[in-house]
Amino acid sequence: MDSSADWDDPEEDDDGQQPSPPVADPLTGEVRVLSDLCTTCVYRPGNLMHLAPGRLRQLAREALAKNGHIVCHSTLPALAPPGTKAAICRGFANAYGPAVYALRMAAAYGRLVEVPPPPTPDPTPEGRQP
Repeated sequence: MDSSADWDDPEEDDDGQQPSPPVADPLTGEVRVLSDLCTTCVYRPGNLMHLAPGRLRQLAREALAKNGHIVCHSTLPALAPPGTKAAICRGFANAYGPAVYALRMAAAYGRLVEVPPPPTPDPTPEGRQP
């Protein structure tokens, strides 16, 4: 964790990027990880999110270099159903679990919570029958 004075600035991290939403409950210390891959998980075969070649490997390397993790994209506020809390990507957890600091600490303290993937948004426009 960064020890600088702006560690909790919600606007951006040290790289000038928007920080990931928290995957831990500050009151209980529970860390959320998806119980299964979401329907469009970047770790599913077929490149369902149309990532550039090598991009997933780059994201994983960057996360691990910072003792971090990848948040499931389907739990991000802009994409998730209202009320959905961010969680660590199950594909990332499956691939790198022992190297993921949050997962190791949560498991060591009995605070790891598996949550179901959010429901897939209905692609049918409102009011239109399929």
